[in-house]
Order: sequence, then C-alpha cells, then structure tokens
Amino acid sequence: MKALDPSFEKYRQPLASVERLSQGFNWAEGPVYFGDARCLLWSDIPNNRIMRWDDETGATSIYRKPSNYANGNTRDRQGRLVTAEHGRRVTRTEYNGRITVLMERFDGKRLSSPNDIVVKSDDSIWFTDMNAGLTGNWNGEIAEQELPQRVYRIDGKTGKAAVVTDGLIQRPNGLAFLPDEKKLYVIESQPGLRAIYVFDVSDDGTKLLNGKKLIACDKDETPDGFRVDIDGNLWCGWGMTPEFDGVRIFNPQGKPIGQIALPERCANVCFGGPKGNRLFMAATHSLYALYVNTLGALGG
Repeated sequence: MKALDPSFEKYRQPLASVERLSQGFNWAEGPVYFGDARCLLWSDIPNNRIMRWDDETGATSIYRKPSNYANGNTRDRQGRLVTAEHGRRVTRTEYNGRITVLMERFDGKRLSSPNDIVVKSDDSIWFTDMNAGLTGNWNGEIAEQELPQRVYRIDGKTGKAAVVTDGLIQRPNGLAFLPDEKKLYVIESQPGLRAIYVFDVSDDGTKLLNGKKLIACDKDETPDGFRVDIDGNLWCGWGMTPEFDGVRIFNPQGKPIGQIALPERCANVCFGGPKGNRLFMAATHSLYALYVNTLGALGG
C-alpha cells in the first residue's frame, strides 16, 4: 500500500498486508459483502457463475451456476442481492432465492450487457449498460447490439426505467455515489477515451446534470469498477500494466493519493468485513483483501 500523497497516510493500517483469499477464476468481478451471512459474493464471468467466500472458514464455493454471465453485484436497502448480468438483464434475488427480473428491455429493445450497478437510498437502481458481453463468447455471447451504451435508472417505487446519460460517455463501466448521494461518478471505458466522470444528481434524485471529466487516464491506465469510502475517496480497480495493476485511490477532487499493488489487473472492489474496514479486490484470476483505516460509504 503506497502513499502518493501525505493525505493518504491516515488510511493505511501499518501492520496489514494484502492477502490472496481465493484463486482459479477466469475473470473475477463484482464483489459484494453480506455482513449478516459473513460472506462475500463475486462474479466469475467467463465461467458463468457467482462465487462465495466464507468469512468464518475461508472456504470458497459456487453460489450460483449458471449465473447468466453475472457481472456487477450490490445489495439493495432491504439486503437483497441485485445483479447486472451480461446475459442482458438486471435481476434481484429474493429472500427465498427466487430471481426477479427487474429489466431486460428498454423501448422494446434488448439491453446490451449490464455491467455495474448501485442502489440509492430511495431504492432506485442505477446501472451501466455496455457492449462487453456481445463482442465475443468469453464473458457473454456474441449478439446484435440493439441499444446505445448508457446509464439507466430504475425507479424504486414504480419500476419504470429511464436513461440518465446519453452521448457524453460512450462506453460506461463502473459507477458509484458520493456518501451524500449528491454526485455520481461514472467510468468511461472506451479505449483512447478512458476517464472518470462526475455528475451532479438532481434535487429530486432522478436525473444527472453537469457531467464533466474529473480524472483523465493515460494510454497505460484502465479504470474499471470502484467504490467510495466515507470521506468521498474513490478506490478504483486499475490496470493494465505491472506499474498500475491493483487499486488506485483518488480524493474527491480527483487527485491520486494512494495505490495498492497487485500481481494482476483489478476489476472491482468493495468494502466489507464485520467492521466494514476490509477492502476486497476482485482481480483477474484471484480474490484479494486488505484491511484499511476507513469504511465504505453505504451504497457505494
């Protein structure tokens, strides 16, 4: 864990080190921690499964297979698993294990491959939809793209979907709210345009306004999924070279303040553990963890 700015020192646990918790996956993504079950779930997209790591025993098992090429995972405010699936839909897993399809079409056309997902405190579900699952048979299935790549919002009360970004970001990937939910960060993953954008959330919480580029990436940097801590710092899955592989941490102003080096590109992260101070990192073929001196923002 390396400080790139003195402000990062407060987030380091001096005696903590990176642990590899599990390995043997083709592309690990979308980690989400379940404190009530003391477990972590994450996606292994090419193997079409969701994995489960037990915090008590350290055992890894298959939670769901097939998973419809699940990618991003989160929990809603009722504690249910909500998943963005490259199999062209967004789902919720009910308490009894039944899967409810929340969205698979917009204006009569099929979604492309829902990628990352978050739930706001008003129960609305926000997710990115891009083409990664349609362009090959590795983390999805080759198919025709019917809709532009966008960010959508599903209303928590009516279930009605709406487009919240269109045009500014060409290939949206990870997304996360600030702790006060007044801003939403969205990753642009189009090669040559990779960056992190920030939007204001409208007062009624239904629209995104004033989008602007916050962090520009050079040709060797690839941001992916990320989460936000209680101070508004962004903990971002990063790659694609040994220099950048791991997690890059930025303050709310977009300044890089820290880095966690991993031997693999990191796709996504989440905070968890009994005290919420453990960073879990889904990185290519492995799952890693590191204790840090901060907590994840609820819904981040």
